[in-house]
Amino acid sequence: MENNLVDWKRVGIFIAFAFGTAWLVALVLYLTGGLTPTPYTLIMLGGGYMSAPALAHILTRLVTREGWQGLYLRPNIKKGWVYWLICWVSPALFAFAGMAVFFALFPQYYDPTFSAVTKLMEQSAAAAAGQTLPAMNPWIIVLSQTLTALLVAPILNAIPILGEEFGWRAYLQPKLMPLGGKKAMLVMGVVWGLWHAPIIAMGHNYGTEYLGAPWLGILTMTWFTFILGTFIGWAALRADSVWPAVIGHGAINGIAGIYVFFTQGSPNLVLGPSLAGIIGSWAIAVVALIIFLKRDALKPYEGV
Repeated sequence: MENNLVDWKRVGIFIAFAFGTAWLVALVLYLTGGLTPTPYTLIMLGGGYMSAPALAHILTRLVTREGWQGLYLRPNIKKGWVYWLICWVSPALFAFAGMAVFFALFPQYYDPTFSAVTKLMEQSAAAAAGQTLPAMNPWIIVLSQTLTALLVAPILNAIPILGEEFGWRAYLQPKLMPLGGKKAMLVMGVVWGLWHAPIIAMGHNYGTEYLGAPWLGILTMTWFTFILGTFIGWAALRADSVWPAVIGHGAINGIAGIYVFFTQGSPNLVLGPSLAGIIGSWAIAVVALIIFLKRDALKPYEGV
């Protein structure tokens, strides 16, 4: 397909709204303390920053009088249930595969004693006003957190994640598909990665104490959004619905922090063991690159 079939005017308006809204929220956060772990920060990120693409989708349709066809919100479970399942289960496999390779390369950061779990249990005991809590095997805590992230997080995260995916996968991706699937995924990855730039600069995902901060973090995040976007973008294409992408993105967010329980010291999170690190994301990268390179895996939307 020719590039001139892309509706660049609507694409530009959408990106302006998505970036403008999110980056304004980021500016407010920066001026009011940055990414300090407070309820205020969570509300600003979840309710403001993450909802910007969905708001951009709606505003772009209103401003350009596009209408409300092709919202991509039908679940299509009968047609696409296998892609729902893939997106639900795969993130946990990706996370543990990434940690395994990272700790094999950097064993000094692996904590066999699960001191982070012990500290969490001590904090829970302190919060219980001195009550004696029953002794518990740290593995039980790790297993319960993993199962929660695997089974519950995709559901709990669905609403805030829809704030992103209703913009990225339900609007921008279809608009870019006339470029062809590969070019569309490349552009999507760059746009989505740069959209994260202000919060990456403030320490999201990688902190601020690493060589090349914040630019290396922004570049790494753009790589991650390309491979993750290719994976969940493929699932959305195959299922003809945004919901597998919502589930997959929600599952990624739910399992992403599990590495903390296995880690000691201060590893470079740009590398890993975080799922968003270069080494930590190797399994997603392999799957995404297979999808990217496989012929006809990323077919353009029909009728766009």
